[in-house]
Amino acid sequence: MTSGAPPPDPDENSARPSGDSAGPSGDKELSARERHELDELRHRVSALESGGPRAAARHHWLRSTGSVLLILLASLLSLLAVVSVWANSIVRDTDRYVATVGPLASNPDVQKAITNRVTTAVLAQVDVEALVKELQQAADQKGVPPKAAQLIDNLDGPIESGLKSLVSATVERVVSSDAFDRVWVNANRSAHSALDKALTGEADGAVSVKDGQVAIDVGPIVAQVKDRLVSAGFQPAALIPAVHTEFVVFASKDVGKIKWYMRVLEIIGSWLPIIAVLIAAAGVYLAVHRRRALIWAALGVFAAMLLLGITLSLLRTVYLDHLPAGTSEAAAGAVYDSLVKFLRAGVRAVGALALVTAIGAFLTGPSHVAVLVRTGCGKGIGALRGVSVSAGLRLGAVGRFVHRYKRWIGWAILAVAAIVLFTWNYPTTAVVLWTVVIVLAAFAIREFLDTGDDTGDDDGGAAPMPSA
Repeated sequence: MTSGAPPPDPDENSARPSGDSAGPSGDKELSARERHELDELRHRVSALESGGPRAAARHHWLRSTGSVLLILLASLLSLLAVVSVWANSIVRDTDRYVATVGPLASNPDVQKAITNRVTTAVLAQVDVEALVKELQQAADQKGVPPKAAQLIDNLDGPIESGLKSLVSATVERVVSSDAFDRVWVNANRSAHSALDKALTGEADGAVSVKDGQVAIDVGPIVAQVKDRLVSAGFQPAALIPAVHTEFVVFASKDVGKIKWYMRVLEIIGSWLPIIAVLIAAAGVYLAVHRRRALIWAALGVFAAMLLLGITLSLLRTVYLDHLPAGTSEAAAGAVYDSLVKFLRAGVRAVGALALVTAIGAFLTGPSHVAVLVRTGCGKGIGALRGVSVSAGLRLGAVGRFVHRYKRWIGWAILAVAAIVLFTWNYPTTAVVLWTVVIVLAAFAIREFLDTGDDTGDDDGGAAPMPSA
């Protein structure tokens, strides 16, 4: 067509008869079979276009539902994982067990309860009536006047009261001494080997489980009190036989169920945390919006730790309300607090880690607050880098390397932090917070070293800062 030719009539195609052998584009007329196939293809394309969004929405709904279920399961398992690690440490780690029960030796409420228990055990071995009878016989032999003899007959009460005061004071001195701390710690260290059997109800030795009670034999304390009484001149104490009396560490009618649960948690204690992390990771990976899913997964774990902390406080109240008659509530509360001390520490550590993870995931997102924080930090680090470059710092190959592998360096920092937390025997809240501080410092150093240019420029700050 020449440049001066008029444009084709748009209605020309419609004006052509259907029997023409060629259209304006030169295509031949479609056969009946080809037209049928074309109509079928058009029908399929139309069906796909109309059903595509619905199928995609259904696919997203399934992914979102699966992600939510996995995250909820991981949150529940994180709660059980913290309890299982605690139970496993109490059973298998002697130092951990001693660190748990050791402070009880210096607890005033526990000392008072042990003093009362040992005093009762010692007095039960002293025959006050026999002492009064010996005194009466001695008075008769020496010809004591009748009024004095009558007074001696009524000395049962005063002698028993004075004897109780003497024994109680002696026991209190023993229990409050440094020697008792050593005896208590050594006894519990030696008894730890029997704790596994105690939790299964098969213990025989320093630790026992019977009649719904977990008890420790404090007979050696009675022996020390006996020696001190004899040294103080109370010779009848020499007749006190070897006494095996028990101090109840834990008492509950449901101890049978508890020891079964503890046994199960002990068996799975090493694997449950890993399983919980893997399920949470699967839930995040399955989600349509993974960063948002990571935030909810972290908040779910934090909520689980909050629930566990509240539950421990409620269980303390329930436990103290169901103590057997005659049990010291103050001592039982001190024992409970000591036993769950490291469990509470684990709850706080995991909760802090979950909260930090949620905040970190939020700050990497597109929200106005997150962008503002990242921009502010980036400008501050960039200004510091600019001042350093002006003072003569040349990043050179280091800056180019960091810029080229910036994302991999970030993943390496997070991987090292995760390895540290997972391999730390019993990470505390302080360990978690210090790890976070070190990670933030490492990311700041990475940002400082990133010149934003991998072409060989050594000015160390001229290029704009890339996104993380």
